[in-house]
Amino acid sequence: MIVVADTSPINYLVLIEEIDLLPALFGRVLLPQGVFIELTHSKSPTEVTQWISTPPAWLEVRMVSTAAAPELMQLDVGEREAIQLALESGADALLMDETEGR
Repeated sequence: MIVVADTSPINYLVLIEEIDLLPALFGRVLLPQGVFIELTHSKSPTEVTQWISTPPAWLEVRMVSTAAAPELMQLDVGEREAIQLALESGADALLMDETEGR
């Protein structure tokens, strides 16, 4: 099963030390480049920036190749790219906590 993740699910699973749930449940997780940038931001928690600095083999960072649909432009970059990547990759699921994005 392939899933795409937004920033918050990764961030909080790292912080509660349960990030290994993702490969156990889904196998492979895709992150859009925008989410990777958010996770490496200087305002991200130290635990998160340390974790993402050496991503595990089950995590793949990808660039989004299509332009965002106009209705997605009100979303933050991470949410917008996560939705786009899920559509482009034919992912089985999208992990997102933002109400507007869902």
